[in-house]
Amino acid sequence: MLHYAVVFFVIALIAAVLGFGGIAAGAASIAQILFVLFAVLAVASFVVGLIRKGS
Repeated sequence: MLHYAVVFFVIALIAAVLGFGGIAAGAASIAQILFVLFAVLAVASFVVGLIRKGS
């Protein structure tokens, strides 16, 4: 999932350089959503791992 966030970030950068503002904003918002989702899932996985290891 982090891979997709990076891909959309690169697409946003390329679109911004070429002057496509709407496309760049859309790709950047998708990348941001995917990154936040990845971060939440990573933290949840870490917490569940700690809970299972402690039991």
